Amino acid sequence: MTRTIRPAARLCGSLRLPGDKSISHRYAMLAAIAEGTTRIRNFSSGADCASTLGALAALGVRIERSGNEVVVHGQGLDGLRAAETALEAGNSGSTMRMLAGILAGQPFRTVIAGDDSLSRRPMDRIIRPLESMGARIRAREGRYPPLEIEGARLRPIEYELPVASAQVKSCVLFAGLYAEGVTAVVEPVRTRDHSEIALREFGAEVNVEGRRISVRGRPRLHACELEVPGDLSSAAFFLAATLLVPGSELLIEGVGLNPTRAALLDFLAAQGASLRVLRLEQRAGEPVGDALVRHSRLRGGVIEGALTAALIDEIPVLAVLGAASEEGLVVRDAAELRVKETDRIATVAENLRRMGIVVEVAPDGLRVPGGQRFRAARLDSFGDHRIAMAFAVAALAADGECAIEGAEAAAISFPEFFDLLEELAAGSAT
Repeated sequence: MTRTIRPAARLCGSLRLPGDKSISHRYAMLAAIAEGTTRIRNFSSGADCASTLGALAALGVRIERSGNEVVVHGQGLDGLRAAETALEAGNSGSTMRMLAGILAGQPFRTVIAGDDSLSRRPMDRIIRPLESMGARIRAREGRYPPLEIEGARLRPIEYELPVASAQVKSCVLFAGLYAEGVTAVVEPVRTRDHSEIALREFGAEVNVEGRRISVRGRPRLHACELEVPGDLSSAAFFLAATLLVPGSELLIEGVGLNPTRAALLDFLAAQGASLRVLRLEQRAGEPVGDALVRHSRLRGGVIEGALTAALIDEIPVLAVLGAASEEGLVVRDAAELRVKETDRIATVAENLRRMGIVVEVAPDGLRVPGGQRFRAARLDSFGDHRIAMAFAVAALAADGECAIEGAEAAAISFPEFFDLLEELAAGSAT
């Protein structure tokens, strides 16, 4: 599907976002192996989280869904059943990586597959720790999906992550639920801690000491009543659009403000963004609040080291903002972007260049000089939801209409994105 985006005079209004994708995955998986019935409100509307629900249903979990509310009838730690066919993760690396940890502890064999994009994404980062715990895993060329997981009685390990990854951390911790004793993960830098929070909420014993996170195996997980905060990663596109388009002001209500995710707000504020948090409360251990943002002239900055890990999903749209900032944006230590849904370093650079933006590419990052203007262009999502949305934001500031090929990719995480963007755009094309 090709979507036409017209330049915006301004953006204004307020909105509530669909539930956080990362949290929705984790709640659904833990609810499936808890005892009792868990009700989850504001569950993510994205296709990735639907893939997780579909995989859990194939494993014998009864799931009821009505709009954005999901009811999961938990089967207990040992209640999953072997699926009759391969589980389908679609485009969702989160589904495959995190669910693999649970599958590794089952007394049966499971095959989990993905679409063409996911089938090109390496999975050796989860294969190594799961095999060291006792599972047997076969993969194409030893590292690519589909994965054939032969579950086993797992043994606890202490695993040091070679590269920061919240998904790999979660995979090992979820597998640790099936091991007798304590399983620990040591992170090179802190990553999002939604799994630790959710595990505690469901009744697991979790300890965090600096960068070492541990879970005690064989807990009795209990059902919960939960509400998923609005997705801050989805909010990033509306924050960027508001900062980019003169005269804009936007209130984002009920958005997740977890400190391991709020690095985005800190980074934007440090660049000169006008951002205020108007309300803050806790829901099931997750901080939630309202964020008010106004158009601002940004200075630009550098993303490297631990900050890169914290902002890895937001880098495509931050690169767009970097082109319009005063000093531009430099991104380092981001080789992880090469193995996302697309090679995001390459796809960001390609679309920026189509819009007349100068960009320099490095193996692990890029540099976008500031003070540039966006030209109208024909853009491509390359099948990547974050690329589709990032360049819809760029198109709002272009000198004419832009067309985005493959715009339907946004539905992977945010089906409502384009409709919400159109609702917020005010005034006639400039």
